[in-house]
Amino acid sequence: GITSAGDACMVCGYAAQPDILRKRVRGRMIQREVSIRNRAGLHTRPAATLVKLAAKFKAEFFIEKDGMEINGKSIIGVMTLAAEQGSKLIVRFSGEDEEAACTAIVDLFARGFDEK
Repeated sequence: GITSAGDACMVCGYAAQPDILRKRVRGRMIQREVSIRNRAGLHTRPAATLVKLAAKFKAEFFIEKDGMEINGKSIIGVMTLAAEQGSKLIVRFSGEDEEAACTAIVDLFARGFDEK
């Protein structure tokens, strides 16, 4: 597990960032609320689709659910959200192509990950 800023998770390599850096980055982030529309929720296939789409952008991408924030470019992080149909999520983007990333990813959620 991660015990302090700078420690990395042994499973996925995610490293916690110092609070000062997170606050500074958050000041410039685009933030939107999305909901899970597809019946099966954010299971393996839509999680992989989401991570693959996010990887096309340079912007940092975070997802928050019930106070837990994860890196949206990490398949393990996305899967840990266990977001079922109807879940409300906050998506945040920061970086040079943040607007394009936001548009594409919010659209993916709106389409229900192209599932029935």
